Amino acid sequence: MKINKNILAVVFLLLTSAYMFAQHKPDREKIKTLKVAYITEQLDLTTAEAQTFWPIYNAHDAQMDAFREKERVQIYGKLRDMESLSDKESEALFQALMTIENQKHEAEQKFLKEIQKVISAKKTFILLKTEKGFKRRLLQQYRQKHGGAY
Repeated sequence: MKINKNILAVVFLLLTSAYMFAQHKPDREKIKTLKVAYITEQLDLTTAEAQTFWPIYNAHDAQMDAFREKERVQIYGKLRDMESLSDKESEALFQALMTIENQKHEAEQKFLKEIQKVISAKKTFILLKTEKGFKRRLLQQYRQKHGGAY
């Protein structure tokens, strides 16, 4: 039964990946679906672990998305016109960036403490490794599709 679940997850991941990258603009929901399948396969969560893990993980992921959006809008969007910024405005942007970075760090610390109550320390490390591996694979596929342009 365990092997069938893993095989299905891998097949799902490969089919969804092929479909997603056949599209011109990757859809965020498709990427999230791929990420869930990839994490599920790598962590091999029990049913009890999964029921507790995913709500915590999804809340954290949404929070990190909100931080990234805040950075894009409040910080990096204004840096496009860097030459027109005064020193005072640049300092204010830098302080805002530092505040967001501190908030992200605190949120990450809280998440790790919460998640370790649900899964073992080993699975927590596997999760961290899996997230980085997923990002790396996604970027590799993107670069291959776009001729290594990034």
